[in-house]
Formats: sequence, structure tokens, C-alpha cells
Amino acid sequence: MSDPWVALEAGADPTERAGPLHRAYEAFASAGRVERPVRPVVAESWRRSARAGVSPDGNAPVELPEDEIGAYREEHPLAGAMPLLRELTGPYAKDGEHLFAVCDAHGRLLWVEGHPSTLRRARGMNFVEGARWSEAVAGTNAPGTAIALDRPVQVFSAEHFRRPVQNWTCAAAPIHDPATGRLLGAVDITGGDGLAHPHSLAFVHAVARAAETQLALLAPSPATERIRLSALGRDEALLDVHGRKVRLSRRHSEIVTVLAHHPEGISGEALLVELYEDEHVTSVTLRAELSRLRRLLGDDVVRSRPYRLAVAVDTDFDTVARRLGSGAVTAAVSAYAGPLLPASRAPGVVRLRERLSGQLRAALIARAEPGLLSDWAHSPWGEDDLAVWQALARAVPPGQRPPVTARLRALDAELSRGATGLQRPRP
Repeated sequence: MSDPWVALEAGADPTERAGPLHRAYEAFASAGRVERPVRPVVAESWRRSARAGVSPDGNAPVELPEDEIGAYREEHPLAGAMPLLRELTGPYAKDGEHLFAVCDAHGRLLWVEGHPSTLRRARGMNFVEGARWSEAVAGTNAPGTAIALDRPVQVFSAEHFRRPVQNWTCAAAPIHDPATGRLLGAVDITGGDGLAHPHSLAFVHAVARAAETQLALLAPSPATERIRLSALGRDEALLDVHGRKVRLSRRHSEIVTVLAHHPEGISGEALLVELYEDEHVTSVTLRAELSRLRRLLGDDVVRSRPYRLAVAVDTDFDTVARRLGSGAVTAAVSAYAGPLLPASRAPGVVRLRERLSGQLRAALIARAEPGLLSDWAHSPWGEDDLAVWQALARAVPPGQRPPVTARLRALDAELSRGATGLQRPRP
């Protein structure tokens, strides 16, 4: 086959190919052995799915409940492209008795639309809005594998890792932010053997490119764009000022973060307290930093008496807090890229950072959703979080518990050694 991302070449008989694929899949499921005619891209995906502990007979979990998904979709960047996506894929899906779906970068299905009878059948495998179809959770499938590899891919019959999905064929292509190249999600076409043709992959790839073009056209002009501050998970914040991206120094990152948190303005004395641990730092030092910040951003952005940002600012940490406040825990986790300015020791930043992470951790533990807890526990900021690992051990099915309990034992041992070290007398 000339194109390794296409499941069946033009003219191939899906029925003839399905039998050998099912036998090859069972050989892999029972002995971990890959046989012909399994494509290399599928074999690698099967191995990733097995390493992630995906059950061959399970269903995708629903991570976005009905009371959250509406607000999450409304805020998602792909919402702007949905009218075009429906126009391009809706008739194709309904005429062919297929579905078209759009997922986010985590593999969560945000929109699933198409032929009514196919929608009903798809519910049996949890191919529904809010379900997570990433490879690590649902095994080999077109939207999950397209996101994992960041390229269009077609998956046919028993190429799917989970048996309940093996009567389906799907083709998906990733969609990127046209300005930054960031992966936003994927568009997918799912149906029967009629999709097992190179044309379906070419079609969904073209639809994804059209969506990216539409998003570029919808982007606000620099004259009307609000300032955007990204400070989660990074020591040097990124500020988007009217279309100009500015990487701030660590001190300027702290200043802008504090000012963004005080849109009404803040006095010089209060700003000193928020920024400096050392009580001996004078207002002269602060004024010098603010002067450099004005030269960088412009006098129309940073004002004084009181110190404030003169334009509206959208921050990633406010987005997380806003979603948490509305009870949209899954959406909040999706927006959380890590602790706020993690290397900062500025008192005002430390308070914001600890408050946000504490609220998010508490919401995750209370929700007790295994996928969300696992995402946090396996993140750089959550790998030593004992409370989250304990909650994950309570939430996961028994078959997935051994690696979690092993990590818990390791954390307990590390904490015990640390406590012993603290009590050990000095030599």
C-alpha cells in the first residue's frame, strides 16, 4: 500500500481484509505478537494502548457531563469553526449514514452529529459527546490516534484496539490554531465499511484544513484584540499585546500577573508587598522595574497612580478559576497548564498559585473521576501528590489498581525517609 495512513487501498474488499485483521488482533491480544496484514502505524498504536493499560473490552469513559459540556464547548476555540464543519461534513455523514465528530486536544468528543440510527448504535460503544477517546484511554481509534501522532489517519475494523469498536471504520485529521500551530483537536468521520476507502481520509484532511482557514479568518484584528496573559506552567509569562507576542522577564511576569489580578489598580506600597519578600527593597527599585516594563509594553498599557493595566486582560489563571467557580471541573483541568509562575517567590504570586492549585486539587478529589485524577497524578506537578494518588487508587477499577498502589508505596517510602532524615541528629 502506497499510503501507510490509509487502511484500505482503492478497490480493496473490506470483507476480505476484515477476517485476517481480526485473527491478527487476537494474536496480539493473547500473545503480544503482531502479524500481517497489520500496518506499522496500527501496530505501534496497539503497543501504546497496551502499555497504557487499556482494556480490549471496555468502553470510553464520559468525562464531560451534560451540565459542563455546553459551557466548555462555548469557550473552546473550535466552536467558531463548527458552522463550516457542519456545512462540509453534515450532508456527507447523513447521506452515507455516518457520523461526524469533533474532539478537543485531549480526545474528548465535543460534538457528535449525523444519521439518527447511526447515532443510536454509536451510543453502545460510548461514542457520545463528553466521552474521551484518546489512545491512552480508549485505545487505537482515528480521533485518538490522529491526536497522538498529530496527523490524519484512518482506522478500519479490527485495527481498533477495543473489540466493541471493531465493526466500525473511522478517519480523522487534527486541527491546529492557525496563529500558533497549537493542536486544538480533531475532526472525525465514523461509520461502516463504506468509509474504508482512501477518499474518506482525503476528505477529512481537507475539512480540517478548511477549518483552520476559517479560524484564521475569524481571528480578531490587532486593533480590537484584548491583551492575553499566559502564566500557567511557565516561569516567564507570555503576553499577547494587540497581536504582538512578548516574553516577559521573571520580574515583569510577576508584576503583570499581580496587576492583572488587581484591575482596579494598586498602590506602590501594596505592590511592593505583593512582589518582594525582602522588606528592605525600596520603591525606587519598583519604579525602575515599572519604567522598563512601560518601555517594553508602552505607556498606553501600563499606567500609574494607582499602578494598573489600562486595557482589559484575559489570563489563563482567571479562565481556570472561572470554570471552577461554575462547577466545570473538567473544563478547568483542560485549561490548567501547570502552576502559576512556578519559580516565583513573590508573595502575591505564591498566594494566587497555592489558592488556584488547592481549589483545583480539592475539586478533582471530590469529583473522583479516574481520568482526571490520572491526568493530574501523571503531570510534573502531580507526580508526588499523595492525596491525589490516594484518590486515584480509590477511583480506578481493580484491574488498573496495581501500578497506582505501587506508586503509592513508593511515595510512602519517600515520605518516611524524609521524616527520618528530619529527625536524625546532626553528626
